[in-house]
Amino acid sequence: MDDALFTRMDSYIEDRLLPADPVLDAVLAESERAGLPAIAVSPAQGRMLHIFALMLGARRILEIGTLGGYSTICLARALPADGRLVTLEFDPRHADVARASFARAGLEDRIDLRLGRAADTLPVLAAEAPEPFDLIFIDADKPSNPIYFDWALKLSRPGTLIICDNVVRRGAVADPESTDPNVIGTRALFDLAADRPNLVSTAVQTVGAKGYDGFALLWVSRD
Repeated sequence: MDDALFTRMDSYIEDRLLPADPVLDAVLAESERAGLPAIAVSPAQGRMLHIFALMLGARRILEIGTLGGYSTICLARALPADGRLVTLEFDPRHADVARASFARAGLEDRIDLRLGRAADTLPVLAAEAPEPFDLIFIDADKPSNPIYFDWALKLSRPGTLIICDNVVRRGAVADPESTDPNVIGTRALFDLAADRPNLVSTAVQTVGAKGYDGFALLWVSRD
């Protein structure tokens, strides 16, 4: 695989189609300065998430896995003035960087960051009986994907789009003998999605600056 070519093509896409964005550039810079892992979505992928939210006319978005807030901002920018995004983050250091990023982007009033293990905060969120979410983005620890998927379904409605990142992992997910917990968790997500007749599902392989990976797209067709 020619990762250098993939990265070069991503740079071309960004140069031609994505306008300069000092806010998002600052998110990446602050994340690097704080020692956060360099695993945020790429600019092109962030724009893709933004477009999905626009296409849905999303008013309520749930994100599982905030990191430094890059994808959060991409999604929140698609919300109307009365829209709301709830994002869940386990690491306090990540959350601090993200909060500063939201303030820099002027989006504090639209983003509700909740600190703690998502497996713990999701039941609390559900107990609040919120309106169903229009879009749910899962990008957290992969062994817990089945847990996150189950809660995503509980917090969705017909017409909700669930997006899960890192579902290809350089092709390792196709290996049934893999003992990698990230692969096992992702394969379990595929199995659960395949068994749900109320989902219209696919996965798309991607290459780019983030290497060879992919997204699962799960559309809730009915209760």
